[in-house]
Amino acid sequence: MLITELSRLGRSLLDIMRILSLLLEKQVTVLSVKEGLEFGDTLNAMVLAFAFGLAAEIERNLMAARTKEALARRKREGKRLGRPPGCLSKRTKLTGWDAEIQRLLEKRMAVSAIARLLGVHRLTLARYIRSRHLAIP
Repeated sequence: MLITELSRLGRSLLDIMRILSLLLEKQVTVLSVKEGLEFGDTLNAMVLAFAFGLAAEIERNLMAARTKEALARRKREGKRLGRPPGCLSKRTKLTGWDAEIQRLLEKRMAVSAIARLLGVHRLTLARYIRSRHLAIP
């Protein structure tokens, strides 16, 4: 079996070791591209797999902790987290197309066809039409 890196086998060290153990029981050789290693049915391979799996889990935990710390710091500093309120209402993909959309609707063109022309999903266009109170004949 070919994998990019050992940490892709599971989300935790226990997952990785369980999956690797199952594969090795079925005599499947696992090749890890990133580490450049071959994990077969040997004690050395199992020790290496354990070490790499442990390192990957520690790295994931550290990254999550750093992210949480950064978010907490920004919150303490009074900075707003997430998307600013109302940013989508200011400008969308369809802003400025009201006259064209109205003209196509008056020609009895289907909403899905107009959406295809404008490169948006039909539900996005339908929501835009409702929010702008454009007349559908």
